[in-house]
Amino acid sequence: MESTQTSLAQKPPRPLLWWVGTFAGAFLGCVLLFAVWAKMIDPGAFVTQIQTEGLDFLIPARGVALIALALEAGLGLALLLGLRRKWVLIPATLLVAFFLSLTGRAWWLAAHGLREAGESCGCFGNLVQRTPAQAFWQDLALLVPALLLAWIGRERRPPLFPPARTAVAVLGALVAVIFAWKAPELPLDDLATRLRPGTQVGGVCAGEGAQRVCLDSLIPELRQGENLVVMAKLDDDGLTKSVDALNAYAGAAGHPALWLLTSSTAEQQRAFFWKWGPTFQIREAPPELLRPLYRRLPRSFTVRDGRVTRTFAGLPPLSPAASKDTSMRSSK
Repeated sequence: MESTQTSLAQKPPRPLLWWVGTFAGAFLGCVLLFAVWAKMIDPGAFVTQIQTEGLDFLIPARGVALIALALEAGLGLALLLGLRRKWVLIPATLLVAFFLSLTGRAWWLAAHGLREAGESCGCFGNLVQRTPAQAFWQDLALLVPALLLAWIGRERRPPLFPPARTAVAVLGALVAVIFAWKAPELPLDDLATRLRPGTQVGGVCAGEGAQRVCLDSLIPELRQGENLVVMAKLDDDGLTKSVDALNAYAGAAGHPALWLLTSSTAEQQRAFFWKWGPTFQIREAPPELLRPLYRRLPRSFTVRDGRVTRTFAGLPPLSPAASKDTSMRSSK
């Protein structure tokens, strides 16, 4: 007993480089885990990004998304728990290099007019609005210094796979995959998008400079009074079946003004008008503005004097009976 206490008392303190490397690794782990959270609450947007980047050439994009989330979550947790073995740092280095190659490529394409210059991209999904250039430089600043510092002062004594921390990392990777699989069914729209109660419509924008477009420039009427906005595809069955109800709502006195926001083209809008005869107004929004505002369409929201007051998964309640049912799915 005395010998054990003596050995513990004589255990040398951790060197400074060990602390620097451990904190840098933990910081990198936090960045990776935030990126995992941003993507797993809106896996549909992540799948679309994978398809845009052409990363689904071997297996379907959904499978690529789940594998990527598992890898990123496992590495992030391992680094957060202080695991800085080569089996963690080498994959983390390759992952960071891969992220930078994607954002660098997106920046190059945007600079040469082959991709929208104001399009948000990077490893943080729709939660962070960034241009391709901003995504590259911010990822470079966040990931590379922390990664390099994580390599210094590493502990090399056994075990190579510390049981408890390795188990937590593996379990966390599995939880991330399961959560992402089930996320589309969960009421996470306000967390996963840039549209939630309290959002100022004047701050919901896309593009830069003369190409910058905001919600209140598409629908200036949102700046004052009560308004109801429906985001939808014009060929959505749920929308077309509800045109009569939407027309009745738009034509009734005392209701907020009703707007339909869509990324459909002017030709598609004309076809919709002549086929369905909507009495509410339709406004076209660029996809890069509209896509970060929903996980699936249709999605609706109310606006009072330029501020979002309520959101709805699907079409809004258009009658007292519908209101009771829809309030179960809406975000207050």
